[in-house]
Amino acid sequence: MQKPLVGALFAVLLLGAGIAPATAATSHAAAPIGTVEAAAPAGHTTLRTEAVRPKAIGFAGTVALSNCSGSVVRTPDSQPDDPALVLSNGHCLETGFPAPGTVLVNRSSSRSFTLLNASGSGIGTVRASKIAYGTMTDTDISVYQLTSTYAQIESTYGIKALELNTAHPVQGSAITVVSGYWKRTYSCNVDGFVYRLKEGGWTWKDSVRYTSACQTIGGTSGSPVIDDATGKVVAVNNTGNEDGQQCTDNNPCEVDENGQVTVRQGINYAQETYGIAACIGAGNVFDLDRAGCTLPKP
Repeated sequence: MQKPLVGALFAVLLLGAGIAPATAATSHAAAPIGTVEAAAPAGHTTLRTEAVRPKAIGFAGTVALSNCSGSVVRTPDSQPDDPALVLSNGHCLETGFPAPGTVLVNRSSSRSFTLLNASGSGIGTVRASKIAYGTMTDTDISVYQLTSTYAQIESTYGIKALELNTAHPVQGSAITVVSGYWKRTYSCNVDGFVYRLKEGGWTWKDSVRYTSACQTIGGTSGSPVIDDATGKVVAVNNTGNEDGQQCTDNNPCEVDENGQVTVRQGINYAQETYGIAACIGAGNVFDLDRAGCTLPKP
C-alpha cells in the first residue's frame, strides 16, 4: 500500500522545518498534459507524440484525511438530500488495515475530513457518522457516510460531489490522480488491468495499472482517479511497487490467469470503483444483496 501518513504529527514536523505539506513532495506530471511536439527532420511535419488532455482536473470535491486522501462521491441515483459519501482506501481506515476476508459495514465513526475547493484550499470540515463499507478483500476501499447531505455541502461550500462512473475503465484513457492530502495531481494513462494484484496477505482483483508518469507517493492513498474526458471517478489510488520485491508489503506483484508473476518496480496501481454504485440503494444506503452488487460481503 502507499503508506498512510500520520497526518497531524507529520504536518507539524514539516511546518516546524519551514516546509508546507503541500510542497514537501515532488510532483510528477502535476499539470494536465497537452500535445507534445517533437522535432521532425527537415522537410517533414512536426510529430505529435502525446494526446491532448481535454481539460484540467482540479481539487473540488476532494478531501484530506489525517493520513490519506479521499473524495466526496455520489452515484448517478444519489439525491441532493441524501447523506453524502466519502471514498478512500480500506487501508486508510482509522480502525487499521482490515484483515484478509474482513468486511466492515455500518460501523460508527466520527472521523473528520478537510474539504477542498478547486484550487486545493481547505474550505471547511465535514464529518462522518459511520463507516458505511470498508474492506481490503478483492478491492481496497472505504466509504464513509457523512452527517451532511449533498445539498448542505453545496449550499455551505459551493462544492458538488464527484460522480462514480458505472462503466469499467478503458485502457489508454487519460486519467488524473487527485491527492487531497498533498494537494497534488498526477496525470498519466490507464496502462492496463491486472488479473490479480497481490501484496502481503491481500489480493485485489482486476486492478488498474498506471503508465509510469503517475509516480504517486505515501499519503496519496485513497485519491480519486478521475477520467479526464468525463470528470467521473473510475478508480481509487492504492499502491505501488517501491523496491522491486515480489508480493511483499509495499511491493505488489501482478499474477495472471496462469499464475505467472510479474514485478514492475516503480509502477503504481488503483482499484476500480465502477461496481460500487450497484451496491448503494435509496438514501445512499449500502445493500450488498442488491441485484448486480459484487462487492465482498461480511
